[in-house]
Amino acid sequence: MAATTRRSTTATALTLAALGLALTAATGCGAVDKALDCVRTADAIASSVDNLRQAVSHASDDPGRASEALDDIEKNLGDLGDRTGDADLGKAVDHLTTAVNNVRTAIDKGDAAPDVTPVADAAKEIGKICTP
Repeated sequence: MAATTRRSTTATALTLAALGLALTAATGCGAVDKALDCVRTADAIASSVDNLRQAVSHASDDPGRASEALDDIEKNLGDLGDRTGDADLGKAVDHLTTAVNNVRTAIDKGDAAPDVTPVADAAKEIGKICTP
């Protein structure tokens, strides 16, 4: 009977160890997935910021293009905000959101060449945070 108890205890210990390893691996993969999502979204935001710069420089040719670039940035920000619980990243997302809103307001008020530097700076901040 002692052998049965010993085998049962060993089996339970092995099961708990395997469960612990599985949970650790799952958590690690989740962190990696989150980091990759952050990098992909930061890259998409950087592309959108480049599109915004081009759109603003050619605003007289296609005034709606800047608005489309701002829409892209906002969509990517929403995606990023939904995936993170990181406080620094949350602040950076807030800064970029404010900068985007300021550029949109300037365009709505008729500014054909709004300053997009704060948008680019905030996007760089997100890129730094998301870089592994």
